[in-house]
Amino acid sequence: MNSVQLRLQVMMFLQFFVWGAWFATLGLCLGSNGLEGFIGSAYGTAPLAAIIAPLFLGLVADRFFPSEKVMGVLFLIAGAIMCAVPGFVESKNTDALYWLFLGHLLCYMPTLGLSNTIAFTNIADQNDFPKIRVWGTIGWIVAGLVVGFAGWSATPKIMWVAGIASLVMGVYSFVLPHTPPPAKGKPADLRTVFMLDAMQLLTNPPFFVFILCSTLICIPLAYYYGFTSNLLGQVGYQAAASTMTLGQMSEIFFMLLIPFFFRRLGVKWMILVGMAAWVIRYLLFAFAAPDQVRWMILLAVLLHGVCYDFFFVTGFMYTDQKAPKDIRGQAQGMLVFFTQGVGMFFGYMIAGILFGSTMTSYSALDLDMQVANAQQLIAKADADVSTTALQQAIADSQSAISGGDVDDIKAAADTLKKVVSEFPGVESPSFAEQLGQMFTAELPEGIDQQLLSETMAQWKQFWLVPAGMAAAIMVLFALTFFDRKASEEAIEAVEEQGAH
Repeated sequence: MNSVQLRLQVMMFLQFFVWGAWFATLGLCLGSNGLEGFIGSAYGTAPLAAIIAPLFLGLVADRFFPSEKVMGVLFLIAGAIMCAVPGFVESKNTDALYWLFLGHLLCYMPTLGLSNTIAFTNIADQNDFPKIRVWGTIGWIVAGLVVGFAGWSATPKIMWVAGIASLVMGVYSFVLPHTPPPAKGKPADLRTVFMLDAMQLLTNPPFFVFILCSTLICIPLAYYYGFTSNLLGQVGYQAAASTMTLGQMSEIFFMLLIPFFFRRLGVKWMILVGMAAWVIRYLLFAFAAPDQVRWMILLAVLLHGVCYDFFFVTGFMYTDQKAPKDIRGQAQGMLVFFTQGVGMFFGYMIAGILFGSTMTSYSALDLDMQVANAQQLIAKADADVSTTALQQAIADSQSAISGGDVDDIKAAADTLKKVVSEFPGVESPSFAEQLGQMFTAELPEGIDQQLLSETMAQWKQFWLVPAGMAAAIMVLFALTFFDRKASEEAIEAVEEQGAH
């Protein structure tokens, strides 16, 4: 392995470590800090940034400055912004949080394209790119393990991890291989910036159906990214961030199987399998919730490899095949614009509204679980340890739960968490115990069973909605997408690549 490839692998690792440190369990963090009503809006900043990012790349980054320097500056700004977030989570200033998340992601999203530009410019053989890109998935996994094993999945500390990592990545970017601006000297072509040439591909009926269904399917997809960590927390997974990395681990496995399945299934069936996996995943969540069937929940997380690889990776390959060589970059940008941008934007909005209207007992159960954990903490305390403050916080919490006022519940939760964090003798679990928390879930004793049953029934209703959406879109795609020529050409391309 040469030094350039090693530097590019470190680049991918750090880049996705930044994203994976906070994004996977942002919903759990916000929900555990009395901001569950803000989850949809917070996640909605990501697709909004994804929509704007191509404009920045087309107008500025691609024309005037070396890619590695642009990326370095962006990560430094993004890191500084993220380090400011924890204080506003604690003060529950959602207006400031919205703009901070949007500001961070407006800096981060363009780096996804910049890192690919840096990698492709500095490798001799494009077949080496997967060996470099896989380190991004590994970075996301490691970030989740670090956050989960540290016990920070539900705390604002995830933002500190992401912020510091972003600053490190910003400094590191300046030692990456020099990559001149790819469009230096070219005029600002608005047709390229706004992807107008790529938009003409929509006049092709199969490609139009593909783009339409890809955009629509991303609406139910947003439910997974926004609210899975919340479900994991409420069924007893102590390291939700670590548990969710199981999905990325399966992604690596299924990525290796794509050529095998592509030759046998073709474009249409690959995408249909990916869509079907999302339907199955949401049904598993829905029917696992009432009885907290943990193996079903873990299986739903592990399906991420099929969900992502068979749908998104196949979609990128199909788009690359359909687009003329001179506008392939535009076409890929257009696909990201419609899926990660438009589709996800509406998905997070709809999911956030549904969560707020459906999960009416979410906060009460979350506080009840904290009370149960605090009571167990008192039972384990030494006789000479004062528990007065903790007992008073528990009493206030129980009173708030009985009263049913949401603001009182959130205030009691904040007080209880603060007192618990200051309680003497709190021991961190061993590494073996932390590893076990990825796969096992245990609810504390003393939880109100009626409240638990009510909340889990609400979770079932919540997950059935995206399952129905995904199923309807899958049927629409199956009935309207026909492109036999594309499937045959794709299979030939995979076979030819395998021969080499």
